[in-house]
Amino acid sequence: MNIGLTFDLRKTYEAMGFSKEETAEFDSEETIDYLEEAIKNAGHRVSRIGNIRDLVENLAAGARWDLVFNISEGMYGRSREAQIPALLEAYGIDYTFSDPLTLALSLDKAMAKAVVRASGAPTPDYIVVDSMDFTALPPLRGFPVFVKPLSEGTGKGIDTASVVRGESDFKERCEFILKTYRQPAIVEEYLPGREFTVGIIGTGKNARAVGTLEVKLLDNAEPLVYSYANKEFCEERVKYILCRDEALVKNASEIALTAYRSLGCRDAGRVDLKCDEAGRLSFIEINPLAGLHPSHSDLPILCALNGIGYDELISLIIHSAIERCIEPGANEWWKGNCENSNRS
Repeated sequence: MNIGLTFDLRKTYEAMGFSKEETAEFDSEETIDYLEEAIKNAGHRVSRIGNIRDLVENLAAGARWDLVFNISEGMYGRSREAQIPALLEAYGIDYTFSDPLTLALSLDKAMAKAVVRASGAPTPDYIVVDSMDFTALPPLRGFPVFVKPLSEGTGKGIDTASVVRGESDFKERCEFILKTYRQPAIVEEYLPGREFTVGIIGTGKNARAVGTLEVKLLDNAEPLVYSYANKEFCEERVKYILCRDEALVKNASEIALTAYRSLGCRDAGRVDLKCDEAGRLSFIEINPLAGLHPSHSDLPILCALNGIGYDELISLIIHSAIERCIEPGANEWWKGNCENSNRS
């Protein structure tokens, strides 16, 4: 197959004047090199496309691919992760990972939690603060609470001050999120217990949990939180431990798969969970477009610790996408009208 590769390079946006934090979700050239090599090792040809502007230019020039391996996060808007998949769907081109609805829904942490809670999975109570006009304190169980941007990833907007223990700090933190990230803040009951992330591969009934990873902050890390800085410098600040507790892994996997399926995630993803003071696990958030650097990103780290090499992970993702794309009725109209199109 000829597989196109869509992505956002950090250096491209840094050259445009964006900061390292603003580009935190984007990829290094090294990640793209590893990914291209893994796709080739799976027996496919690779065409590097780039970001959404590059994709538009390619499509306008008549380029087409059998499948697009999409890891583009997008830059603008709360539906930014959905933009390339939406464009590919308009052209009838199959792609890896979740569709526009799931990507937009998952990036809005409050909407994602509402869907997950409706599916029966536990998640902390929360409110959304979209302006500083509010007068009441959050209708939760009291302080401490956890305050973070509504629609960010990679720990952006999260540091030790995200754990808020009083009214004045609460208002100050909400104002900081609103002004700095120009989006609402989501305020959750703070869970002080252990933190885990669950890796999932597959789609729908074929989705399976491939491991549960505990995130342990080292003494030199920012305390209490898996923050942007801790993620950026995870090699020095974080220890990742593959969980072997069968009961905990079973519970974590059940919650993660419930969340993953209820949100309609596809091919692969990662679900973050945390324990309360009694050790009970709850859904925190989901990443349906997980990072894929082999030694820096949580999903490949988790898979490697559980015996799934990087090339195998990428091959499994492609296999899942192909399997669901050849289901009866999938893009049949477009494919029937484009059988003789020139694929570049």
